[in-house]
Amino acid sequence: QEMSRYLKFTLLGVLVAVLTFSKGAFAQKETQAFSARNAVYLELGGSSGRYAVNYGRIIHQKQKLKLNVSAGFALWHYTYDMLPSNKRITWLPVIPLEFSAFWGRSNHHLEFGIGIIPYWETILQIDPDTSETTDKKVFSAGVPLRIGYRYQKPGGGFFYRVGYTPFFNLPVGGRENWSFQPIFAGVSIGKSF
Repeated sequence: QEMSRYLKFTLLGVLVAVLTFSKGAFAQKETQAFSARNAVYLELGGSSGRYAVNYGRIIHQKQKLKLNVSAGFALWHYTYDMLPSNKRITWLPVIPLEFSAFWGRSNHHLEFGIGIIPYWETILQIDPDTSETTDKKVFSAGVPLRIGYRYQKPGGGFFYRVGYTPFFNLPVGGRENWSFQPIFAGVSIGKSF
């Protein structure tokens, strides 16, 4: 319930930001080449799932089009407390990867992207004969999509982006079918250099 409210407010913020900045993005007159092709940033939600520290690099640019790849790292925690005496907390690594294209002349850009979030998660298993519980680590993955606004100066400095990032959960780990999460968004803040 609380997460659903958070996602709705984040999505609303993304839409307001995209509409607010889109007028300025198309009013720019000159296309500037990016000398600052690297970025380090913190992403909350978005293509990182929950959060991650990311490194991104522009690998190609031609006039208004820039192509970017990024990789990140996070530790997600899982808590199980079926019984008060049996509370377990596990921290597992996550490595979000993303390919994106952004379009704009100077500081303001429209961004599209696709990624993959490979991660490990813990599934609690209960033995029906002994009622003992065991933690099983399984590999899972999601495929986030992105459409949003990106503010990044050609010469480097403060960088941020907001985006609508629905995602697909792949049928791996404990899942038997694909699932789709249409309501998800994220914010990234960092520095380009």
